[in-house]
Amino acid sequence: MMCVRMSNKKYDVVVVGGGASGMMAAIVAARSGVSVLLIEKNKRLGEKLRISGGGRCNITNAEFNARVLLKNYGKAEQYLYSSFAAFGVQDTIDFFADLKLPIKVEARNRAFPVSEKASDVVHCMQNALDACDVDIAKSTSVDSFQVEDGKITAVKCGEKLFEASQFILATGGVSHPETGSTGDGFGWLEYLGHSVREPSPNITPLKTKDSWNQAVSGISLKDAAVRFTSSENEFSVRGPILITHFGLSGPVILNNAYRVAELLDFGPVSASVDCCPDMNDKQLDIFVITTLNENGAKQLKNTLSQFVPAGFSPAIVEVLTKLHVDLDMKASEVSKLIRQKIVMSLKSMTLGIEGLMGFERAVVADGGVNLKEIDMRTMRSLKIENLYITGDLLDINRPSGGFSLQLCWTTGYVAGKQAAEAATLGSR
Repeated sequence: MMCVRMSNKKYDVVVVGGGASGMMAAIVAARSGVSVLLIEKNKRLGEKLRISGGGRCNITNAEFNARVLLKNYGKAEQYLYSSFAAFGVQDTIDFFADLKLPIKVEARNRAFPVSEKASDVVHCMQNALDACDVDIAKSTSVDSFQVEDGKITAVKCGEKLFEASQFILATGGVSHPETGSTGDGFGWLEYLGHSVREPSPNITPLKTKDSWNQAVSGISLKDAAVRFTSSENEFSVRGPILITHFGLSGPVILNNAYRVAELLDFGPVSASVDCCPDMNDKQLDIFVITTLNENGAKQLKNTLSQFVPAGFSPAIVEVLTKLHVDLDMKASEVSKLIRQKIVMSLKSMTLGIEGLMGFERAVVADGGVNLKEIDMRTMRSLKIENLYITGDLLDINRPSGGFSLQLCWTTGYVAGKQAAEAATLGSR
């Protein structure tokens, strides 16, 4: 890979940030025939991309109807039609196919590289950068921007000054700070005159106060209903959840963490996990009676595994013990009262919610620059005429499932294309 010799060479386009949107922007700009410098503060490119999707890289969401797709971006939907028309989901799949990285689609339209290796996504992007002669300055931190007459003229990196006609800011947000996403871009945007909403963890696991989850840490419930309740309101969700040593995770939890945060604003919140959502209390009671009758000679504790999802028995044992149920009794000796406690526990495994996990575990953090201050058709700042802003720096909420990376590919593409066009026009 070509690394820039630290000179004061003037470029057509300087891209700050070597993540998903930054690499896309640099490739697209360079393919347009302009000179490009990509600045990355880490020792290598794509650090967050390497760990995305649990190391598999959920590269996009294969929803090809733009109107359906953009519903997942909340209030930002109205701003995104032009950019997604320029580079949408099919364009992303075609882009990576051209780079010899085939894509497969799994449940809930989640798209992954066939190799299931996020590192392969980074490598093919690196190869594309090399193929179009992008200069790359790694282990290089931007200290400041030089601004004159409403335009950026250069970025200062230590003793070096890099001049350009156009600049793209693609430094990412604050989720997974261990990858270098420490929110530097937000400070720079404020310095440049933009309004920035302070970020907070958005798509993130939940931290709980109680302990039964620790007994089954690592166990996944393929289908569970969870009701979150506060003194002011409540809501329910259903889907796969992951029990962790600190609390609750999994897609349905991650994608509704922001709603839990809203409830927490009004006081304590409890989560009630229903392990048997396909049965009501009466149906579950009949099932319990039948199972106990079929296992009358066994101790109650040895029949519980037949009531709960695989691996979940230790949790129900802990809950029933706290309810003073004698688990050593024979199944045939279980009274109606104890049976009711079993049904109640299976339908309502309660946990107190302490809060959301921090940025270190957040898949996505919200916050960022106000979209009204950006021409979303071009990703150009309306405050600084030669600045383009991409990816997680934008104040756009979205769920997990490929939507974040698609936002990066789309905004990176648009910014790279528009910045190259502006640089070309400026040189005539």
